[in-house]
Amino acid sequence: MAPRKAAALRQGDGRSLREHLIATAEQLVSARGTAGLTVRAIAREAGVADGVLYNHFSDKEELLAHALRAHVRSVEGTLGALPEPGVGTLEDNLRTHLRYGMALHRAILPAFTGLLAQPAVLARFGELDGPGRDWRDRLRGYLRAERELGRLAEGARTDAAAALLVGICHETVLSALFPHTAHDSPAEDDIIAAVLNGITA
Repeated sequence: MAPRKAAALRQGDGRSLREHLIATAEQLVSARGTAGLTVRAIAREAGVADGVLYNHFSDKEELLAHALRAHVRSVEGTLGALPEPGVGTLEDNLRTHLRYGMALHRAILPAFTGLLAQPAVLARFGELDGPGRDWRDRLRGYLRAERELGRLAEGARTDAAAALLVGICHETVLSALFPHTAHDSPAEDDIIAAVLNGITA
């Protein structure tokens, strides 16, 4: 093992060098975002030569995708548990999901906006996990389960309801990027009421 590689792993945490590189990149993403983040900056922070990264990742895009996933998982770990189907009220559970989604999107937005000009990274990120792992999929699963339990109407369009809640999160958070188009967001209770009760007379 090269001396610089050995120095990078003198942490006693049992991580492989690949894991160390992902963790280092995730720390940089969390602290500085992804705009202008270079292989050299990651390598220096990790304590390895630039070329070492290519021994463990096919390219910079693969490393950044893994770092993004680690960043999202790290943020999710601070947001608490999501409600279980059949427990508590629908209103409270959807409110918890909405707050979770808002907090998640606010926390990860800086990292993703820096990658708008790098679609390859975003594509790699999307390929890392199968369906069911992200918040949107868990929200869909929750609503479907509530429908199966009979707490939502038999014909409830749960995927559409989930898309509305996800859209509220996107619209609210993305408005921060375009303050000239920002407007007052609907009240949380009004959002939940609209999803559960609709808007017809």
